[in-house]
Amino acid sequence: MATFHFELVSPEQVAFSGEVDQVDVPGVEGDFGVLAGHAPVIATVRPGIMFVTIGDKREQFVVLGGLAEVSASGLTVLADVATSIAELDRVAFARSIEQMQADLERHEGDVLDREISRLDHFKTILQHLEGTALH
Repeated sequence: MATFHFELVSPEQVAFSGEVDQVDVPGVEGDFGVLAGHAPVIATVRPGIMFVTIGDKREQFVVLGGLAEVSASGLTVLADVATSIAELDRVAFARSIEQMQADLERHEGDVLDREISRLDHFKTILQHLEGTALH
């Protein structure tokens, strides 16, 4: 399988940089997979799990929004937050979900709708994390 260059960058760190076989991106318009030779595209990233395939290994990263750009030079994801699942503080993540739920009453209208959607994505991530704790 042909490889391509992938970089996952957040304001705090370069979470990943290297040659990969495939990256599955949680997009706002729907999740999408990127392989070598993918057509150029720019997409908004939603909070979710990003899967990176390198040979027979599969790495997972929690991303909390951002932008993905596929170009001739590969895939670059500029994430608001990007953390390897192996390095994620699951207790702190669960606490942030509890705080988000408590803060919902302060919002209304479109802002409330966006925060509920964001909270739902975070809960889905937490469910995934709880499932990976067994592996």
